[in-house]
Amino acid sequence: MDLCRQPKFPGGVILRDVPPHAVPPGATPITDLDAAWATGSPGPRLRAVRTAAERLRDRFAAGPRAVSVRTLPVVFSPYPTRYAFWGAALTVSPFVVFIHRCLVVQFLQGGQCKTLLFNPTDVPGARSTPYFARLAARVPARLQKVLAPEFAPLPDQLASIGLRAEDVDYVAYDHMHVQDLRPILGTEDGRVAARFPNATLLVPRVEWDDWDDLHPMQRAWFVRDGKRGVTQQRVSLTTGDLSLGDGVMLVRTPGHTSGNQTLFVNTDSGVWGVSENGTCADNWSPMDSRIPGLRSFCRRQDVDVVLNANTPERGADQYTSMVLERTVVDRVKRAPGFVQMFPSSEVTPSAMSPGLRPTILHRAVTHGDVAIVPRAARARVAE
Repeated sequence: MDLCRQPKFPGGVILRDVPPHAVPPGATPITDLDAAWATGSPGPRLRAVRTAAERLRDRFAAGPRAVSVRTLPVVFSPYPTRYAFWGAALTVSPFVVFIHRCLVVQFLQGGQCKTLLFNPTDVPGARSTPYFARLAARVPARLQKVLAPEFAPLPDQLASIGLRAEDVDYVAYDHMHVQDLRPILGTEDGRVAARFPNATLLVPRVEWDDWDDLHPMQRAWFVRDGKRGVTQQRVSLTTGDLSLGDGVMLVRTPGHTSGNQTLFVNTDSGVWGVSENGTCADNWSPMDSRIPGLRSFCRRQDVDVVLNANTPERGADQYTSMVLERTVVDRVKRAPGFVQMFPSSEVTPSAMSPGLRPTILHRAVTHGDVAIVPRAARARVAE
């Protein structure tokens, strides 16, 4: 391949011998943002991405809606306040508590109903992440259960809404921090069974490859062996923005990690986005925030969003990505100063952080009726 003709990722980084868009079967590429992200300098790139996102938003919002959305809680976790709010929050609390959540999204793809799990994190695997392992080593085990209790396993929560683990067609994550894929996909040697045996993982190739040789500023947040030995035929490496089906798209939002991506869903309450670029609604709307310090920080720094900033080495791209997200989604009807960006790990009021409370809490995205696909029909589709 001619190096000069290789596709480029945000910031002009050349991708490694991949086509402009690697698309899994059933999905279609979205090219609206490609030229904007290829803009050479950060300032012009921000403006180009915002303009392109406005056009994408108009087309997506006018299109069909997803079939259903449900939100499943996964785990409580402490998190440094300085990361959650880019050091902007005025508080004496070193930690906030967030709830990490998974979304179940159903949509039509070529007339067939498909089910996506977005962010189905394996909690034991996540706890082996170097940062959280070091944090846990300083806290007695009994207290850990109080500070970070788990919710019911995801297969049990799926059963409560009428779905089985076998019904999941796709798994995706907004980024690969703290993820251990072995229990999710199973391993080639059969030693670890797949929790979701029929699911295909949709993961950006750039982040998949970077996982093999991480930058030091990312190492603390990845499970070192989290993808080792996984069942490769169930991994689909993507290189562009994707429409998965009616009312559902995965869009590159790099910065927090190299392959960060945001899920956008068109629902009866408007367009929602899901990512961990921010940790609560206030991150995307700091000028309307009641969290002490956020508005004054943004005035001093002349910025419009507040990053979830535990990995700051690509902060300019993350900032642009948050502006993209804010542009695509709708406003919150009960609080129009805020946008419908749902943090996959949302800061929640806690005795650990007295006086620090998000101005509004989303808690869940709910839409439509869950479609139960008869087992016989699913078997016919598989054939």
